[in-house]
Amino acid sequence: MTWQRPDARNPYELRPLSFYPNFTRFAAGSVLAKCGDTQVLCTVSVAEGVPRFLNGTGKGWLTAEYRMLPSATQQRHERELLKLSGRTQEIQRLIGRSLRAALDFEVLGERTLTVDADVLQADAGTRTTAITGGFIALAHAISQLLQQGVLERSPFCGQIAAVSVGLLEKEAFLDLNYIEDVAASVDFNVVMNQNLEIIEIQGTAEEGSFNRQQLNQLLDVSEKGIQELLIAQRNAIPDWNTLFIGN
Repeated sequence: MTWQRPDARNPYELRPLSFYPNFTRFAAGSVLAKCGDTQVLCTVSVAEGVPRFLNGTGKGWLTAEYRMLPSATQQRHERELLKLSGRTQEIQRLIGRSLRAALDFEVLGERTLTVDADVLQADAGTRTTAITGGFIALAHAISQLLQQGVLERSPFCGQIAAVSVGLLEKEAFLDLNYIEDVAASVDFNVVMNQNLEIIEIQGTAEEGSFNRQQLNQLLDVSEKGIQELLIAQRNAIPDWNTLFIGN
C-alpha cells in the first residue's frame, strides 16, 4: 500500500513556501517564513560583545532561541518561562549550530547575533522552517550592518537550509506535515549548505528499523527539497550578490 498524502502532493514535493522579509520594525533582520500551515517568525538582533569564552579572540558568536506560542497548536500549551523543555533546548541548539556554519566569525568581529524563532502556527517542520527562515533573517541583518558601515565586508561563508523527510509505507516523503509526521515510521531533519554538504542530520526509527538503501532514499529526497529551498532563499535576499560575492 502506498501512502496517500492528505494534500495530494507528490512524494518529492515541498509544501507551498513563502517568505515575508522585514516583517517587524525593530529587529536588524526579520522574516515570516511559511511552509504549508507552519508559520515561524524569525528575527535577528545584534549586540556588541561576545560570551566570556570568546573575549579577546576577535571572533563573534551566534546563538538561537526557539519558542512556540501557546496557541500554535490545536490545544493550548503552557508558556515555557523559568525552565525550558528538553525539546525546546534541543531545537534551539540545532538552529544555532546550523546557522553558525554560515558565518566567518573573525570577519564578524566581537559581536553576538541572536536568532529568535517564534512559532506562530505549527503543522510539523517548525525547526527546519526556523533554520531556513532564520538564514534569510540573518542575511537581512548582515546587509544592514554593511550598509551602516559596522562591517567592512560580509562574514557569510555559506548558505544554509533545512528540511524534514520521512518513511511512510516504506517510501521516502519530503517535507512532512503533522499527519504524516505522526504516521512516519522513520523521521529525519536534514540541514545542508549550498554545496549540498551535510551540516547535521537528526533521524530515528519511530518504530522498527530502516536500512542503508532507505537512508540513501531519504537523503536523495532531502537534497531535492533543499535545492529548491536554496533558490527560494536567494529570491528573498535582494542584495544576494553583495553578501555572497566570492562565496
